[in-house]
This record gives sequence, structure tokens and C-alpha cells, in this order.
Amino acid sequence: MKNFRVLIVDDEPLARERLRMLLSGETGVELIGQCGDGLQVVADLAPERRPAVVFVTAHERFALEAFNVKAVDYLLKPFDRERFHTALSRAIEQVRVQRAGELSQRIENMITDAPAPVARKTERLAIKTDGKVVFLRPEEIEWIEAADNYVIIHLSDRKLMTRETLSALEEQLGTDKFARINRSVLVQLDQVKELQPAFHGDYVVILRNGARLPLSRAFRGQLGRFITGTL
Repeated sequence: MKNFRVLIVDDEPLARERLRMLLSGETGVELIGQCGDGLQVVADLAPERRPAVVFVTAHERFALEAFNVKAVDYLLKPFDRERFHTALSRAIEQVRVQRAGELSQRIENMITDAPAPVARKTERLAIKTDGKVVFLRPEEIEWIEAADNYVIIHLSDRKLMTRETLSALEEQLGTDKFARINRSVLVQLDQVKELQPAFHGDYVVILRNGARLPLSRAFRGQLGRFITGTL
């Protein structure tokens, strides 16, 4: 954390000098100035711009003013160094919390304002299968199914099994041409021929090769993005 910047405000020169001496023994504290009056300036500031205020006074009647400026502590003269250090620590902690909140808000704003990620896609897939590497164009793939720690890639003329996850292939292929229709199946959208209603409002996806694949309710939205009407 950067130095904690302190402004002393007191109408008594001797009191300002004592506070200056106490602050000189504190590490990480920078005295930026002294003045005889300024409480009204603090009160007029918006709450989010208001500094951490420690009220130092010889009169208890000023407690209400301390409350109005939301002072973090109230030092009633006379006080010792230990009590002063406690008040200073409370003020520093409030500033830390405030700065952390501001940082979190800035990060949140950056995330909110960031452009939506563009769907990734690849020109060719390198598939390790049967001790060799097979290169595939995405359009060659009709559908892919998960099988334990492997996936089976269905092509028009053959099947390939590789040790990979369905999620990893989904990320490589992107979401503009492929859609997950249930937890275990990813289909190429151009291969979808029709949807047939099944029991209890479910659907079956029919591919051009005749394959019949269940459409999970949880994944209807992914396929519905490309279909006119409501599933």
C-alpha cells in the first residue's frame, strides 16, 4: 500500500505540533499539510470522496459533528501514544477497504465493458489415433460422441477414436458450426436434417446420415440459436 497521507486540522498550533510529532513516529505515513480549519470542507464532500477522519478534541460536545462526517474514531484530549496509534490504525484500515472496493469496481467495469469473445474455430484438427496423427477439416465431421476418457469422431466413411475430451474439441471447433445437443454429443449443424418430437416434450435430432440423437432439454438453447421458432 502507498503511504497513508495525513492532513492535520486543528485551531491550536500546539495541538497541531503534538499531532505532527506523534505522526513522525509512524511508518508508512506522509504528512501533507496542516491547517486551522477545514471540517466543513470534509462535510461537504460526497461520501465516496470523503477521507478517513479521526476527530481530536478536548470537548465531548463535538461528538455530533464527528458523527456527521462519519469519523472513524473520536480522540478526547488528553490521550496517549497508544490510543493515538489505535485511532490511526482504524483510519488506515478504512482507507485500505475503500481502495480495495474501488479496485474491485474498476475490475468489474473492465469485465462488463470488455467485448464479447469471438467464437473460436480451427481450420484443421490434428487427431491422434491408432499410433498416428490424422488431420481433419471441421466440415468432414458429422458428429462426435464422448466415450469415457475418449471421444469417437464420426465421419462419412469411418470413425476415429482419440483420447480427448468433448469440451476440448468443442472449444477448438467453435460454436458457429457446431452445437452440443446433450452432455455426450456434439453435432455439425449442417448435418442436422430434422427434429422429431419424442415423449414428454423431448426431441430427437435426425442427421443426414440417418443417425438419431437425443436432444437434452438443458442444451436446447444451443441448437435453438440456429433454428427459427421455439423448441
